[in-house]
Amino acid sequence: ELNYQAQSPDEGALVTAARNFGFVFRSRTPETITMMEMGEKVTYELLAVLDFNNVRKRMSVIVRSPDGKMTLYCKGADTIIFERLDRSCKKLMKVTTGHLNEYAGDGLRTLALAYKHLEESYMEEWIQRHHEASTALEGREERLDQLYEEIEKDMILLGATAVEDKLQDGVPHTIEQLAKADIKIWVLTGDKQETAENIGYSCNMLREEMKDVFIVAANTTEGVKQELQYARRKMCPGAAEEPTVTKARAGLFWLKKMETVQDEKVEGEYGLIINGHSLAFALEKDLELELLRTACMCQTVICCRVTPLQKAQVVELVKKYKQAITLAIGDGANDVSMIKAAHIGVGISGQEGMQAVLSSDFSFAQFRYLQRLLLVHGRWSYLRMCKFLQYFFYKNFTFTFVHFWYAFFCGFSAQTVYDEWFIALYNLVYTCLPILSLSLFDQDVNDRWSFQYPQLYSPGQLNMYFSKKAFVRCMMHSCYSSLVLFFIPWGAMHDTVRDDGRDLVDYQSFALLAQTCLLVVVSAQLCIDTYYWTTVNQFFVWGSLAAYIAITLTMYSNGTFLIFTSIFPFVGAARNSLNQPNVWLTIFLASLLCILPVVALRFILIQIRPTINDKVRHKMQMEAPPAPAPRRPVRRVSTRRSGYAFSHSQGYGALVTSERFLFKRPLKSLLAFSIQTDLPLATNQAKLFRPIPEEIEGSQSSQS
Repeated sequence: ELNYQAQSPDEGALVTAARNFGFVFRSRTPETITMMEMGEKVTYELLAVLDFNNVRKRMSVIVRSPDGKMTLYCKGADTIIFERLDRSCKKLMKVTTGHLNEYAGDGLRTLALAYKHLEESYMEEWIQRHHEASTALEGREERLDQLYEEIEKDMILLGATAVEDKLQDGVPHTIEQLAKADIKIWVLTGDKQETAENIGYSCNMLREEMKDVFIVAANTTEGVKQELQYARRKMCPGAAEEPTVTKARAGLFWLKKMETVQDEKVEGEYGLIINGHSLAFALEKDLELELLRTACMCQTVICCRVTPLQKAQVVELVKKYKQAITLAIGDGANDVSMIKAAHIGVGISGQEGMQAVLSSDFSFAQFRYLQRLLLVHGRWSYLRMCKFLQYFFYKNFTFTFVHFWYAFFCGFSAQTVYDEWFIALYNLVYTCLPILSLSLFDQDVNDRWSFQYPQLYSPGQLNMYFSKKAFVRCMMHSCYSSLVLFFIPWGAMHDTVRDDGRDLVDYQSFALLAQTCLLVVVSAQLCIDTYYWTTVNQFFVWGSLAAYIAITLTMYSNGTFLIFTSIFPFVGAARNSLNQPNVWLTIFLASLLCILPVVALRFILIQIRPTINDKVRHKMQMEAPPAPAPRRPVRRVSTRRSGYAFSHSQGYGALVTSERFLFKRPLKSLLAFSIQTDLPLATNQAKLFRPIPEEIEGSQSSQS
């Protein structure tokens, strides 16, 4: 039993298919390749490996057969291979082009194969020059490229290969859910235009009900500009010819200049497909705004035949002129530049190696996990962070404003209105754990309802939970609460006497009353802001209040005063104040006046102008929860199949021809092709054919 370990799943699929046709790869060394050809053992001598990269878009090997013939075998993109064929291959190229178009229409990823017989004398000279170029200290890459171009010409077409990369479970459903959450999804792939279009239909990104799908495929700057303008004018006939760019300043001290291209309203849904050649012109300085403006009008954007650099440039363009948070997801080495350019990078760990994972911020094994990452955990995290910031500012502004009002009564002498120990423990002990539990466990709706209503994600995109307006509202709320927390205790205790006729309040008693009211109010405000109660929340809230009472009674006791006389001067303040009914009535009144307006205002807003969160939370209380998502979502049945593009990463020819990749035991793998994908794979199927033999054209595809 042979188990092949290939550089990519496509290589394994093609080698396995060849094995099923009777050509079995058995073993190799840095200099030889051993095959079983229809039951006969054949050993080839490996002379050179001409590596694959994103410029060449092809890879070649030069081998010597047992009878002494030297042959170059080349595989790569059909457009690249066809340019380097001999003139005698025109008829065969026409037949192969038909096959390529047929397979690309089915969503398969295609490669063309060619060969060339080499003369002994020429090869000796070429190998010598190749050795000199590969060991050169300067201009090594340029010299090697020249040698590769020299030998990879006048080749004979062999045929083509077609590989299907099936979508993982749940990919169409995940993309559909993200689109409902008003998340713009752009596909950047290196595949052919026909395959990229089928990707869109298979992933529910392109739909039959769309008004139009624009294809930009011009090969000149003027042609690309005309096609983009035609698409824009058709989607929005009344729009201005020049985009509306808003300039602003941001950053520290407003030193950073920002330019933002405003969105334009479009009736209906449109799609845009642009190839790599046209994208190169569209990304120029004169056309980049036209590209961004037209693309943002479309519901779906697919860029095909793009290089890793173009992927990063598209991400940078969106970041620069849309001021939007970008997320890039990929699984191959050709996605690394895009992942690093985006604000958030997600790597798919699996069959395509670990390059994308090592360069990303998050990694998981299935594309469908992105749905839970964004719609559940991402939204919860944003909600918790906003609540944390609002409550943090509220409790500290309220704490500080009370000092400000007290300054008018102490002659601005810098005397504190609270006990010094309360000031030290306020953020450290009394209000630390409750807000920590809220920022860790709170959730407005559970995960099932979050999946049921992806629209819950949209408020975060609009900064509805925390913005400059929210910050101002928080300050106004804190100002009102501080006025109540200072003047209600001051007015209630002013000129008040105890039951025995003594003065009820002095500085120490007033400080105790004010700080007690403050802690009760901020704790009650936290309870109002908490949507999801857990045992931890309950323990931290009530535990913090209990800790305040216990610490206060201990610090203000006679025993503590006798031991640390100068450190705890508030002796007897708690005992003398808290045993009076009007003190507790004042605490209740101050708390009620702080909390009641907040509750009333929120009730009115829910009745008059409810948000999507309010509607879903009300529905959650009235209806049964939706059924949980299945473990393995059922794939949407589609007549279109999908595939993804070959890799643009550098090949491993130098490693293959060295001895560093060999282990003690024979390594039974063949690094024959350099193909990777832009999105996760589930399984790979390969179809091998030559245009001439009929028996191979009708053969069944093999499973990787």
